[in-house]
Amino acid sequence: MFLPTTRDELNTLKWTQPDIILVTGDSYIDSPFIGIAVIGKVLTNAGYRVAVIAQPDIHSEKDITRLGEPFLFWAVSGGSIDSMIANYTSLKKKRKSDDYTPGGINNRRPDRAAIIYTNLIKQYFKSGKPILLGGIEASLRRIAHYDFWSDSIRSSILFDSKADFLLYGMADKSVLQFADAIKNGEDPNIIKGLCYIAGKADDIPDDYIELPNYDAVKSDKKAFIEMFHIFYRNNDPLDAKGLYQKHGTRYLVHNPPALPLTQQELDGVYALDFERAQHPYYEKQGTVKALETIKFSVSTHRGCYGECNFCAITVHEGRTVQWRSLKSILSEAEKIASLPDFKGNIVDVGGPTANMYGYECSKKLKTGSCKDKRCLYPEICPSMEINHNPQIELLQKIRRIKEVKKVFVASGIRYDMLLNDRQYGEKYLKELVKYHISGQMKIAPEHTEDSVLQRMGKPGKALLLQFKELFDKINRNAGKKQFLTYYLIAAHPGCTINDMKKLKSFSGRELKINPEQVQIFCPAPSTYSALMYYTESDPFTGKKIFVEKDPHRKEQQKDIVVEKQGYRGQSANTKRESGRTPARTTKNDRIKHRTG
Repeated sequence: MFLPTTRDELNTLKWTQPDIILVTGDSYIDSPFIGIAVIGKVLTNAGYRVAVIAQPDIHSEKDITRLGEPFLFWAVSGGSIDSMIANYTSLKKKRKSDDYTPGGINNRRPDRAAIIYTNLIKQYFKSGKPILLGGIEASLRRIAHYDFWSDSIRSSILFDSKADFLLYGMADKSVLQFADAIKNGEDPNIIKGLCYIAGKADDIPDDYIELPNYDAVKSDKKAFIEMFHIFYRNNDPLDAKGLYQKHGTRYLVHNPPALPLTQQELDGVYALDFERAQHPYYEKQGTVKALETIKFSVSTHRGCYGECNFCAITVHEGRTVQWRSLKSILSEAEKIASLPDFKGNIVDVGGPTANMYGYECSKKLKTGSCKDKRCLYPEICPSMEINHNPQIELLQKIRRIKEVKKVFVASGIRYDMLLNDRQYGEKYLKELVKYHISGQMKIAPEHTEDSVLQRMGKPGKALLLQFKELFDKINRNAGKKQFLTYYLIAAHPGCTINDMKKLKSFSGRELKINPEQVQIFCPAPSTYSALMYYTESDPFTGKKIFVEKDPHRKEQQKDIVVEKQGYRGQSANTKRESGRTPARTTKNDRIKHRTG
């Protein structure tokens, strides 16, 4: 069942008012891939009356007031993507399309959507019902952060929006705790995963760590680096400390992260009754492109222990991978196969990275993430015992579902992990080559020069070549002509024109390709790469690094690789390639916020 979004639907349900109204920057798509839909169904399952207002008109009261006022609270999200990344390219040009807006035209999501929607509510409702922020925009902007679009350090979005509370991360469990607290008149400030504003230092728990204050980080880049290190190192639910940061005369209080869901709890979320469709009220305004990707896809897990410096997953979903049971995933695949418009193809079975399903570091699960090292970089930790067998078994069983003709793995894989798994890695790749790709396989080396890869937190090119050799060998043995597609980033901090020339040369010489999937780096809020971009230094060594900030020269870096007109070595067919429109945002890109 869809959550109600019109007064007629409320009347049909015999509701005088909802308990909670969710406001979102996306059209209302009832799917387990859409955060607002998941939160709404979780709350509904717990007995709350929940309604949705999607992409309200910000110039009038007609949308924001059509359901009246909620009995308990408002919950506001900018949508599935940070609104500034959704609205602008990495060269700060306005995007024309939006895969989450009816008709695909980017004309409904305002800049800084969470702030605008909160102010819209306050403009028309004066009773003071609490406003709760959530979603990826709130997660990435919950503390003082570098904002690429204004080229400045902005304060926590709680202060900018004047909302009352913020829940960061996935929030399935913490939003229920919040709703219960509001309903019962209890203090929500003790909830894990919650941020709130305190009027004085005496209101902050004694064991919380103080971050450098907003005025300091705004004026001193070293203080900003210090702040970000403390923030980042306190993101694991098992060992994180609470934080606080002074903003003017008040304090942002940042509770420790919520504990991840158990497998049983995660299975329960995905067992909820999702329509896997756009609400009819909004569908009349036009279909959404995103459904082409997510309607017939299955999410197998959450989180990522890759910790790429440009990626937002760690700050939002966390470094601990939580995976669903085999039974839960098969049940969802069977539901998809029974849909009347299912044509036999499951578009994707995966997560932020497909081959992280079914295993985790036992030490991390017991005591939390290591403070002094990462799971995969600069090399894979011996404690991370990688095992592709669970996903092999999963894919084999999905293939046996009667109505399923083809199961794709489109989320992308970490080839360094595949090569590390001596027992099952090659077998897994053989399965992918034989059954789960069609013509090409996407991987994301991001670059080929070791100095740039080091800034990104990505493995070196030696592993890329080793993987390509294995991939080509398996295809030859299988009698298939399939290819690798490489996702690459230009103008990342530390990357020069010369580095891009070397990438181009390496791609032609070793990979035998003319790269096409090249995107210009975009500094997503609260990532280490954004920290490097702003401070023009390596936060791990303190050394100054080159950072390209001129838009024209950023574009030059990309053009060198795709050989746009005017560059030496241009081939006859590159004029067509250079004129292509940017690739549509994929599910994986949306989650990662990997580039603009």
